[in-house]
Amino acid sequence: MFNLKGSIAALVTPMESDGEINWGGLKDLIEWHVSSNTSGLVIVGTTGESATLDVAEHVQLIERSVDIAEGRIKIIAGTGANSSKEAIYLTNSAKSAGADAALLVTPYYNKPTQEGLYQHYMLIANEVDLPQILYNVPSRTGCDLSNDTVMRLVDHQNIVGLKDATGSIERLKAMMQSLNTDQKESFSLYSGDDPTSTEFILNGGVGTISVTANIVPKTISDICSLALNGEADSAIQLDKQLVRLNEILFIESNPIPIKWMLNRIGRITDGIRLPLTPLDSKFHHQAEGILKELNLLN
Repeated sequence: MFNLKGSIAALVTPMESDGEINWGGLKDLIEWHVSSNTSGLVIVGTTGESATLDVAEHVQLIERSVDIAEGRIKIIAGTGANSSKEAIYLTNSAKSAGADAALLVTPYYNKPTQEGLYQHYMLIANEVDLPQILYNVPSRTGCDLSNDTVMRLVDHQNIVGLKDATGSIERLKAMMQSLNTDQKESFSLYSGDDPTSTEFILNGGVGTISVTANIVPKTISDICSLALNGEADSAIQLDKQLVRLNEILFIESNPIPIKWMLNRIGRITDGIRLPLTPLDSKFHHQAEGILKELNLLN
């Protein structure tokens, strides 16, 4: 049974100034997360700029990450697409590469119905024998995977969880009420919204798939451990230290701010691919101030 709890970083894809993938930088990031007790890494998700990578690069990033990880940290491959056929291809590729699971964002732009979403996810789960995590982020996709549709999918043996990036704790509570005891054991709920992730875990979630974990991996790991152990007050207090960081990481479209800040602290090179552009200079002073507050910048 697939069982992953705690901090899962939605990893950036390090790039050179010309946009080419920095493979040495990828290894350095994965090693950093291993040493920081991060539980898992999502490779080529939204934060990893999947939208501007070609299919060969997408697959190669998954393969390289699995090789670097050497089983020391779980590798979850972003394999969602707005074409069911492409999503099946990418998910099969992730399985062949040895990924531990796949993360499948709802089809974007073409706005399928709930029945279309159900058939999309069932088709992929039937075609590829790999643990699959559903991913709902309607603010980016223009498509909302309803709780009712999730409940139609939870009993498939290959569908093992949901990343909920709506930021709605009420929605989480409703889902928890809908799941029976066996389903709660086999189907995991992950936060996909950093500002509410601690509250999410304290209300039944098992972890977070986090942008913020890119820059403070040990802190996010500690918060998750505290929350999962029922140490709510300590988790909340630690989380409060990250309020301003969580805010600025979405001041422009993700991963613009996180890549700029990681470059500023010397963790990655400065590349990002069009149509994304580097963080606007008007935010630099504010971002540097937050890094100094967190003792990440000398």
